[in-house]
Amino acid sequence: MFGNRDFGIDHIRAQPHTYACGMGLGVMLLDEVYPGFPGDVRNASAYPFPIQYDVVEGVDIHRLVFEVDKSACLEPILQAARRLERMGCRAIAAECGNFAYFQKEVAAEISVPVFMSSLLQVPLAQRLTGTTKQVGIVCAFPRQLTEHHLVSVGIDPSSNLAFMGACEEYSCPEFENLWIASKRLAIPTASFERAETDFVSACKDFVSKNPDLRALVFSCTGLQPFARSVQREVRLPIFSWSTLLDYAFSVVVHREHYGHV
Repeated sequence: MFGNRDFGIDHIRAQPHTYACGMGLGVMLLDEVYPGFPGDVRNASAYPFPIQYDVVEGVDIHRLVFEVDKSACLEPILQAARRLERMGCRAIAAECGNFAYFQKEVAAEISVPVFMSSLLQVPLAQRLTGTTKQVGIVCAFPRQLTEHHLVSVGIDPSSNLAFMGACEEYSCPEFENLWIASKRLAIPTASFERAETDFVSACKDFVSKNPDLRALVFSCTGLQPFARSVQREVRLPIFSWSTLLDYAFSVVVHREHYGHV
């Protein structure tokens, strides 16, 4: 009869310079057109909270990930973050782990919490698993993660880390079909089963070669649709964009507790 209305809400009031109410997370998307499986950050259907998207105009995968000079990316990123904040989003996130490069700048610019990269979870994973063991950072192109990326999200580059490149050390053509402009069709397409098979196999090999691993952190947003499949095989804790966004929403929209004594 009453639906899901929060009975703690009686009077409502406008938030200064904010247009919408009841918002969740704001997510900045790269200026690229390609699909994402459920679980990918650019696919809102699998998330149990509202997501508002905004495109970082002119910033594509090549400019953010591969170009050495990333300074031209900053202002479009800040503009997208401001738009999402003005819309009423309770926290700001982004869809690529390489947005870590700008964590400090965006957090300094806006007034809501900022979660620019899944790599923010690496220091937590290290504390949970012990300093003598390894945390594995899993992404498509680890050679593009610089010391600046790591330091910006609180990672000590000299700490006990191992890196896996799904598209560098291993072969995952279905990811390249989506993320590499030179290999992407006019209408981008990918097979879930082939992507899952290749990526799970790569993760199993990576873990077998690094016996001190105690956790994995998936940096790329397109990897988390396969997290459960990987975890069944390697039986390690996996931190992903999904775990980060769940945490981000729980911080800014704390749940009620119902129970009994």
